[in-house]
Amino acid sequence: MRILLIISLFCAMAMLHGQQNTVFLTENGAVGFVSEAPLEIIKASSSSLKGAIDVEKQSFVFFLENQSFKGFNSPLQQEHFYENYLEIAKYPKTTFTGRIIEPLNIVPGTEQTVRAKGILDLHGMKQERMIKAVLNYQEGAIKISSTFTILLDDHHIRIPKVVSKKIASEIRVSIEAVMVPNKP
Repeated sequence: MRILLIISLFCAMAMLHGQQNTVFLTENGAVGFVSEAPLEIIKASSSSLKGAIDVEKQSFVFFLENQSFKGFNSPLQQEHFYENYLEIAKYPKTTFTGRIIEPLNIVPGTEQTVRAKGILDLHGMKQERMIKAVLNYQEGAIKISSTFTILLDDHHIRIPKVVSKKIASEIRVSIEAVMVPNKP
């Protein structure tokens, strides 16, 4: 609910200042992850990433309902992911909020690599992160793509020794989202 309020505030700020198309939104960005351990490869994805970028302020907020991940090797694996590792009853969302470091140069038909610096809140552990992203400027939209890694220890996600050869301690994450201007 707090994240929806933040997105609404971004939208309201843009309207109050009379500046159109400074806030770009996504409701269905894609997030995928891969765990490549010696005995097993685990993959899952979600198409429920939501977020906002305020171009003028170069600030952003993204969030994902952790229960939206699908595509595991088995229903039992998905259940363990939800209950034992992400503990979605306690930590239902993952968020990333912050600022874009480089000045945005929005010219349709071009792309720009930027660094997003912010707080990644995963499994109740907030960690400052710098994540590179490629912004592809299209007519009326911004396409974002990024690949980065997350260390499970950084977010206090513990892997029992009995399954340590099946779950990697470093997870590769990829994100794709098309951001469109907010329509007041």
